Amino acid sequence: MAATRQNRYYVQGNTVRNLQQEQEITERPKKKVNNSIRKNRERAKHMSAGYVLFLGAALAACGMILVYYIGLQSDITNSVKNISRLESQLNDLKVANEENYSRISSSVDLEEIRRIAIQELGMQYAQEGQIISFASENSDYVKQMAEIPKAE
Repeated sequence: MAATRQNRYYVQGNTVRNLQQEQEITERPKKKVNNSIRKNRERAKHMSAGYVLFLGAALAACGMILVYYIGLQSDITNSVKNISRLESQLNDLKVANEENYSRISSSVDLEEIRRIAIQELGMQYAQEGQIISFASENSDYVKQMAEIPKAE
């Protein structure tokens, strides 16, 4: 009867499983390990002082590089913010400059300037022969290098 108790099976769903399966797994014969393989495994389990120092130095180097990288990222972010602030100031100054220019341009009365020039200062419009034209390489201005000849 003892032999029948060890081979008991139970049914779950549509399959039959062996309850003694765990014993079969543990009873399997172990493979013999080669001596050189066993020595390599033992050496792999232990770390030498040199290897630990190397790993420590590598970790320290990685840490320093990371800190330097984060510092550079911070500098870039600050530079971008500063550039943005300066661009904003430039745009504000341009708008203020354009407003001042249009205010000054609209406040100038050209007729009043013409009246003062002619009546109070005695200026006259140029006559036909008084206007002399010069050829210039730059359209901005002309430098006078010698006396201008008088028209006759």
